[in-house]
Amino acid sequence: MNGWRFALFMALMLAIWALVHGYVFWRLSTIPWIATHCSVRSLVLTALALWLSYPLARLLNARNLEAVGVPLEYAAAVWIGVLFLMLAALLAVDLLTVGGWLLPNFTPKLRTGAVLAAGVLSIIGVVQGLRAPVVRDYEVQMAGLPPERDGFNLVAISDLHLGTLKGERWLTKLIGRVNDLKPDLVVIVGDLVDGNVRHVETLIPTLKQLRSPLGVWTVTGNHEYYAGLEGSVHLLEAAGYGLLHDRWTEVSPGLILAGVDDLTAKEQFGQGDGAVEKALTNRPPGATILLSHTPLGSDAASSAGVDLMLSGHTHAGQIWPFNYLVRIKYKFLNGRYDVNGMTLIVSRGAGTWGPPMRLWQPSEILRIKLRSPDSRGSSRYHQIPNSRR
Repeated sequence: MNGWRFALFMALMLAIWALVHGYVFWRLSTIPWIATHCSVRSLVLTALALWLSYPLARLLNARNLEAVGVPLEYAAAVWIGVLFLMLAALLAVDLLTVGGWLLPNFTPKLRTGAVLAAGVLSIIGVVQGLRAPVVRDYEVQMAGLPPERDGFNLVAISDLHLGTLKGERWLTKLIGRVNDLKPDLVVIVGDLVDGNVRHVETLIPTLKQLRSPLGVWTVTGNHEYYAGLEGSVHLLEAAGYGLLHDRWTEVSPGLILAGVDDLTAKEQFGQGDGAVEKALTNRPPGATILLSHTPLGSDAASSAGVDLMLSGHTHAGQIWPFNYLVRIKYKFLNGRYDVNGMTLIVSRGAGTWGPPMRLWQPSEILRIKLRSPDSRGSSRYHQIPNSRR
């Protein structure tokens, strides 16, 4: 991203972050118990400290001060989720009471209840965020899939966000679960890295444990760009993964796997359009699977004859009701869609970004059984012994 664009983006994010803190603490100051026990100065200082906590933690971790930075980042990340839930609850009260104009005597009690509800939902969100990903099963019929590949077992994961908050223990469990599914092919649909490649490099031996007969293939997500594209690419290659930079590969006769670098990041970095068409150019006949981290470009993929497109990025909103805001930008939020005859599946992701929380949107691993056109529902494809690519 160009320097001025990045500076503008960061300034905008910090400004929005400040406004959210300002609104929430303004409303907190009207709750009787808080107004009685907390001065305006103490509320302002608390808001300022919490506003600074996440960027400060990231800065400390970048300066190799993990002993302080990691616990601070975890606490600050949880606060992001708590703040969002308080924002949503307090806004709902303001809409109901027209900012306190209606039911003025009852409004403070409603705001108290909103904050308590946000606290309860935050606890539930943290608990749900700690749960292991669920396995979500799909069957997809693909017009060009050879009959001998009927029943092919494809496993897809996305949005691991490895780094300071997701480390070796979590990754080992995830890889063990994926390998236990005995996939014929594993794909990672972007955002394996969170914000700092250095924090993930120590996980390369663990990443190498992920395996399938036809290899592990991946594409970059927007966070690979933010973490540094060159370093992220080196990391993925060191793990032994096949990287699809706007290109295709024939992983098996009649089965083509294509991938594009993250389309949102391309737009932010001013790299132009046409990535989907480029990735699919001159591919041989057969069934085509396209990996695109962001669920964009589906019309172009469908027009180019893609049978199955896999995406992530949205986390399905991750924390309800944030999914309603995410849907404003991404019409394909979560699950299976038909796009002019092409199947699009958008994953909720295996990990979390920002708050280590999920609320009614569990993380997931996708297990997709591919079917040839003459399939009768029974698998004729026999998996070969598991091995490294």
